[in-house]
Amino acid sequence: MKRIGVLTGGGDAPGLNAVIRAVTKTAILQYGCEVFGIRDGYDGFLGDNGILPLGLNDVRGILPRGGTILGAANRGNPYARKVIRDGKEITIDVSEEIVKGIQRLGLDALIVLGGDGTLHIAHELYEHGVPVIGVPKTIDNDIGGTEVTFGFDTALNIATEAIDRLHTTAESHHRVMVVELMGRDAGFIALQAGVSGGADVVLIPEIPFKYEAILAKVRQRVERGSYFSILAVSEGAKPQGGSQVFSRGGDEIYVPRLGGIGQTVGEYLEKQGVETRVTVLGHVQRGGTPTAFDRWLATRYGAAAVRLAAAGGFDRMVALIRSQITDVSLAEALAVPKRVDVHGDAVVTARGMGIFFGDEV
Repeated sequence: MKRIGVLTGGGDAPGLNAVIRAVTKTAILQYGCEVFGIRDGYDGFLGDNGILPLGLNDVRGILPRGGTILGAANRGNPYARKVIRDGKEITIDVSEEIVKGIQRLGLDALIVLGGDGTLHIAHELYEHGVPVIGVPKTIDNDIGGTEVTFGFDTALNIATEAIDRLHTTAESHHRVMVVELMGRDAGFIALQAGVSGGADVVLIPEIPFKYEAILAKVRQRVERGSYFSILAVSEGAKPQGGSQVFSRGGDEIYVPRLGGIGQTVGEYLEKQGVETRVTVLGHVQRGGTPTAFDRWLATRYGAAAVRLAAAGGFDRMVALIRSQITDVSLAEALAVPKRVDVHGDAVVTARGMGIFFGDEV
């Protein structure tokens, strides 16, 4: 193995730079490889300035930095790329150009840092002869085959701190505070931050809720002398018999953008005479310095990805199982998205602590 590439696709997540650093240092110091960073995801293979040679000096000091020094593109699908032709926007397949770009660079391995979309593309590129290794990246923690993805711990800590801060203002003003959290179709952030931050109500995609049940819970707390309530709401939560709330529709390039369920819940409570305020954390959860755990996990993932590449373990993804780094096939990791187990100990524990999920009246 002489040359490896590394790219970051999809949305940013805390810990990306830690992986890039680990890949670069392990490849150079342990295997004597040349390392190339691919700018802006798969798009870097299409432009004139998309390839960045990486040396030890290039990754010095990036361990605690959020974002990614390589840039990312959450709409960079080479199988469905939007271009303007004759004044019209059309979608074309540029995957062959991507493959040719990889071949021209002479890469012996391409390490892909991404979520389900980016890793699906990596799996398809492998079927076209590209030697890919996947590294699971998402704050949502919704990738199968691994116990945890890097970026999740940082997002969880930010969400928990936000709930902590909302407690004081909610209690002071006797209000209901609704905080909408990221997570897409998985409720891991809302559930774990809700429990860790002492939320009274947690709404997650895996457990559809009833509006009237939430109202009853809030009023019950008032009757018992608790004149405020904290609601941790996952952006993918939905009412029983209803649909998720989207702030933007999807198409061939963009997935639909979830957002607005927190406001919808807040407006319902306001109409029932309950003073309510809504906070949407949004991209605050994805930015800033990664936690020590995410730096540690990302470093282990990056180093393991290089070792896996050296062993020829392509079309596979590094993973954390029982606290040990291992690897699984990309097909296995992507087969079934990870979701909160509604009968698992996390939900059982939350219910036992009196946290309400909105599914009972």
